[in-house]
Amino acid sequence: MNSITLKNFRCFREEQTARLAPLTLLVGENSTGKTSFLAMMRALWDVCYRERIPDFKEEPYDLGSFDEIAHHRGGRGGRAHSFEAGFNIDDSRRSNGDEAQSYRFNMTFGKDRSAPVLRKIKFSRDDVWFEVRYADQSQEICFGAKGCGWITKSPQIGPSFIDDRLSFFFWYDWTFRNRDDLKSRAEPLTKSDPMKPANDELKRIEELGKVFREVGFRGASGRPYASAPVRSKPRRTYDPSRQKPEDPEGDDLPMYLSSLSHPDQKRWDRLRWNRLKKALEDFGKEAGLFDEIHIRHLGKRDSEPFQVQVRKSGRRLKGPRRNLIDVGYGVSQALPVITELLEEDAPPMFLLQQPEVHLHPSAQAALGSLFCQVANSDRQLLVETHSDHLLDRVRMDVRDSASDLKPDDVSILFFERNDLDVRIHSLGFDEEGNVIGAPDSYGKFFMEETRRSLWKR
Repeated sequence: MNSITLKNFRCFREEQTARLAPLTLLVGENSTGKTSFLAMMRALWDVCYRERIPDFKEEPYDLGSFDEIAHHRGGRGGRAHSFEAGFNIDDSRRSNGDEAQSYRFNMTFGKDRSAPVLRKIKFSRDDVWFEVRYADQSQEICFGAKGCGWITKSPQIGPSFIDDRLSFFFWYDWTFRNRDDLKSRAEPLTKSDPMKPANDELKRIEELGKVFREVGFRGASGRPYASAPVRSKPRRTYDPSRQKPEDPEGDDLPMYLSSLSHPDQKRWDRLRWNRLKKALEDFGKEAGLFDEIHIRHLGKRDSEPFQVQVRKSGRRLKGPRRNLIDVGYGVSQALPVITELLEEDAPPMFLLQQPEVHLHPSAQAALGSLFCQVANSDRQLLVETHSDHLLDRVRMDVRDSASDLKPDDVSILFFERNDLDVRIHSLGFDEEGNVIGAPDSYGKFFMEETRRSLWKR
């Protein structure tokens, strides 16, 4: 995804587009929509890449009912009757060496009782498009080209099928299974449209549908990793028999590390643990958090209790191993996020809320360097942060070419409150690491604090 567009969603009233990059940093005051932005990113991913009805109450994002999600201006402004979101992608894999094609994906939500429900999905490129419109127990397929549009009814099916999956591909296959049959069924959207679509128009729309299929299948490898702003508390001893599902707070992480590191594991898992352990310790040393991580198994079987320990070493001697609960809280808070980032089969997108929580400024800066190292075209990071130390480290690493990340590979989204609305400013870096495109309000607080510290009235 290289951009996202929002309209009438939470605090974003006017339609606005924000630039995304391999590494996107979300900055701004509290309660300016940064977490809502991340929630919509996951919803878009679920609809497009997983054919899944988005759940706006799924942890770590509980956005509430439709009335709490649709933009509300109060008074005569009222509440929006729908909200929209979409994103752009550049698909270079189909360009055959030519310039990458840009595609647009949009979805519109309406209200059913108190819940937001999907009303329309649209996929387009240049002057061709097709969409599915959902209404109760029926659907409509719309498609168009060159400013004209046509519509055809889809089969009548029960609501449970729609609840289970979006079936976008099903509607596409049903609509374009036979061009002659489609011509006989298609009706013009407006009186100004021609009665029947031409063969070349149908062919281009069919090609567009094939691209959508390929885009969806490429994203089927996994959902985005979405972290909570505060991770789980460490325990002195963990019980493997109390298995925990994957969750945004990282409750499942100790069980995973224990399973991977147990002596009875297969050789492949042991090798994987050794590689992950080294990567974690490399970052731990850089951040000043720990020099060694160790899983202490309290029995011979993998079903018996265990402890998570870390060690800091001095110049000459190794320090003692200490239980995770006995060291700084920042270690346990950072460990789930760091582990996910360093995994060999990490998900294609990370949605991180304040990963710097409870970390010393030097560790926050080290986290910025880690983001620069792991972000690339196949692994996209969106990071909500309040840390200037993290942001400055990213800026300097890009300037100094400390990683493969280039200035265009970083986007800074500055969320600025404007009365009852929020405006998203898309900022970036130049070759010297300077922030470009920033409004006057960006960094105003810090500049005023610096000026006050230097000059006495």
